[in-house]
Amino acid sequence: MSFGFPELAAIRLGFGLSPLMPPPADAEAVLASPAQAGPGPEAMTTDRAREIATRHRLGVKARREGLPEPPEAQQASRLLGALPAEDLRRRVIRALDDPIGFGERLVQFWCDHFTVRAINKVNNTLALAFQDEAIRPHVNGRFEDLFFAADTHPMMLVYLDQTASRGPNSPFVKRRPDRKLGLNENLAREAMELHSLGVGAKYSQKDVRELAELLTGLSFSHQQGFSFKPALAEPGPETVLGRSYGGHRRGGLQDIRAAFRDLARRPETARHVSHKLAAHFVADDPPQDLVEAMADVWRDTGGHLPQVYRVLVTHPALATNLRAKVRQPFDLTVTGLRALGMTGQQIAALDPQMFRRAIWNHLIAMGQPWGQPKGPDGWPEAAEAWIAPQTMAARINWALRMPRLLLKELPDPREMLARAFGGTQSRELAWAVPKAESAAEGVVLILASGDFNRR
Repeated sequence: MSFGFPELAAIRLGFGLSPLMPPPADAEAVLASPAQAGPGPEAMTTDRAREIATRHRLGVKARREGLPEPPEAQQASRLLGALPAEDLRRRVIRALDDPIGFGERLVQFWCDHFTVRAINKVNNTLALAFQDEAIRPHVNGRFEDLFFAADTHPMMLVYLDQTASRGPNSPFVKRRPDRKLGLNENLAREAMELHSLGVGAKYSQKDVRELAELLTGLSFSHQQGFSFKPALAEPGPETVLGRSYGGHRRGGLQDIRAAFRDLARRPETARHVSHKLAAHFVADDPPQDLVEAMADVWRDTGGHLPQVYRVLVTHPALATNLRAKVRQPFDLTVTGLRALGMTGQQIAALDPQMFRRAIWNHLIAMGQPWGQPKGPDGWPEAAEAWIAPQTMAARINWALRMPRLLLKELPDPREMLARAFGGTQSRELAWAVPKAESAAEGVVLILASGDFNRR
């Protein structure tokens, strides 16, 4: 069977083929998609997150004092509890209705690259604001702007304990000699190890510590908001990878931005992040010529992401590595919904209980609980992390249950086979599906197949 770039792009760069919309016509259509991935009218902001958290805390305070919980506090508490599932619903809807899908796939990638996690309920809104304020506005710009926005966002400061970091020689610490206050290196370490240079790059513990000292002063609380507080900052210049930042008159955020800019433009960052992009979209062990081509463009353009994406989208490795990637549960779920011909409007109409049964619970069973990666390195890319007896059973169960939960009438499996694969299906699947004894059996064969679980 024959297929072309449109089918390949939909399967490998988007969320699969849909009977409701044509695949991208060419590379230019794919590359136009990230510009549509910006925050929508429903976007969460840090200010709104603070306001909701403040109302919630009024209820906590009232309960501690044995007083009735104010109605606005009850409402805020319910919203915070429901928000993770509603965030997932919103992400599914945007991915499902995106004609191309590449922009939403990039949102998914960058949210994972700059992993944050709401450890407690009160920060659920802040985690959503991180996506809308730090990731979506910068998906199609320069990496240095995305890097700075993500690593200085209040949610990242909270997640990596930067809010507890104090310059050891700062005025704040000097005035409190009896308290155990000092430096926290979490953000500095992850900024270098995960977000820019990579684990194997040639930086030292001294570089990490001096970047951590440069980052002191970044502050956030739900009561006061985000700010840079000079009283918390380590005085004097800091030297990171041979470059000095700050001095007797520290520039605060300007110095931090300069350090992130320089990290973003280093050749180690170009190669590390290009490798991650290629590993996510093409193959767990991506071809070196693809990685080097992306890194070369990164260095030549100062990390202009649209041009790096262009190399990825137009490289021959996209076709030669078809089915090299196992779909993560979120990808699989959205791709399944698209193949079944579902729309975002149908997902929006589901009551919360049905949404959890049909989508939320299956992600947990398949090993990707929404918004709950185990650590700051995010979700793994390797196939073996997703294909194990327990998670394979969960994928089969999803294929059995999800379509019948959401659809009154299942599609004709023969038509679904043609529409969902666009000619890329294996001979074995093409032979088996028409022989299914019922529509339900044929649909399960498609959704549970190795062809569908890989892209």
